[in-house]
Amino acid sequence: MKLTSNLFRIVLILCMGVVLEDCSRGDVPPPRPSPPFVEPVALEDGAFPGGTTTVRDHDPQAFSHPMLGSTTQESRDFFTGNAFFRDPWVTAPSSTKGRDGLGPVFNAISCGSCHNQDGRGIGYRDGKIDVSLLFRLSRKMKDGTYVDDPFYGGQIEPKGVVGTPGEGQPKVRFKIIHKRYPDGDWYELQQPIFDFSELRYGPLDVDDVVSPRVAPQMIGLGLIEAIGESDILANEDPEDKNGDGIRGHANRVLDVVTGQMVLGRFGWKANQPNLRQQSAGAFLGDMGLTTSIFPNTSCTAVELECMQAPSGGEPEVSDKILDRVVTYAHLLAPSTRRNPSNREIARGQGLFKQINCVGCHTPHFTTTATHDMSVLNNQSIWPYSDFLVHDMGEALADNRPDGEATVNEWRTPPLWGIGLFPIVSDHMNLLHDARARGVEEAILWHGGEATNSKNAFMHLSRKDRQAVIHFVEDL
Repeated sequence: MKLTSNLFRIVLILCMGVVLEDCSRGDVPPPRPSPPFVEPVALEDGAFPGGTTTVRDHDPQAFSHPMLGSTTQESRDFFTGNAFFRDPWVTAPSSTKGRDGLGPVFNAISCGSCHNQDGRGIGYRDGKIDVSLLFRLSRKMKDGTYVDDPFYGGQIEPKGVVGTPGEGQPKVRFKIIHKRYPDGDWYELQQPIFDFSELRYGPLDVDDVVSPRVAPQMIGLGLIEAIGESDILANEDPEDKNGDGIRGHANRVLDVVTGQMVLGRFGWKANQPNLRQQSAGAFLGDMGLTTSIFPNTSCTAVELECMQAPSGGEPEVSDKILDRVVTYAHLLAPSTRRNPSNREIARGQGLFKQINCVGCHTPHFTTTATHDMSVLNNQSIWPYSDFLVHDMGEALADNRPDGEATVNEWRTPPLWGIGLFPIVSDHMNLLHDARARGVEEAILWHGGEATNSKNAFMHLSRKDRQAVIHFVEDL
């Protein structure tokens, strides 16, 4: 099996670049099979989060399998896309024409640098910023609008190719906060405080707003795209008509291809409408690679070395490569839960509902029957997200709006796979900036619309709090 896998990797690399089309004709060996699907007693019990696409794997590769039910051609495209997702991009000019053009300024050399094993980024490693944590940047104008910083653009890029300096180096320190539950138990919160050194074009302006955002897990993205828009909008309640304190609403964002304002589904503030635009945005923002969707580099007027750096093509990521990477993102499968029938975990699930965590973390959707990939259609899925944006309070605010998401608002992140983070990604750092060191701390950072649920959690007994935590860790 190992020899076959290595041979397959070599063939994929040889197929990359100018002969990418040969891969799509079936000139590569068939991919290794995913772990077998075992029919549950009922798909409606949530034990199979991705419906019949779900795989059964709880090892470090758990997030890296194609969905069960994918066609042979989809599986081939999936593994070709995996090569472009995982392997490093290089600077131009290069003999590796299929994957050159990195930079001139960038944050990472591959998608997999941030989404290691298709999992969630760690954010910090040994007290230092990890490549998986990026920093959006904008400047607040006197009329209340926000624009990219004129010197650094819309994102701080710490690295540059030869001859092009990086823009600056992020730093972090932590403030530790000690508090008590109503029953007297102590708990601890970790608050990150960010700064920058070696800023190439001078200090940031006092009106600049910085937003740290960590790379999320990759599983189930195609299923999210396949949820009907009306099903997501059905959970909107911006005027809190039901009186539960939750005012979730959709973020409407620009579809760059159509020019229309549409429902945002992806990103920490639901600022991307679909996986194709999300992927193209990551290629440009994180690796400095142009696509047909975003054909221009992110160099600012003062970054002369950046503007003069050689290009890897126009665009640097061809539509064929982008298509394969998007297919890969569409088809990454969720894995089964580990112990859904465990008595304590089942009790935690009931408490999770009782304290109304489901007010934002909507357990269940059924995908529509309209997606081009038939494997995504009519699936009973359990992502535990409403995919709306919510005010999470001042403590988590980044003071940077995104589309119709305000400075305090964040998209509800899906919880599927969260219990496998320690296995796949070797950490349990949660929330948008990776500040929370586990489920308990993440809950305790909640504010704004989640205040009532957080307070209800805090007033549970220690045993019941642990049951809620263990339920979430089983998702």
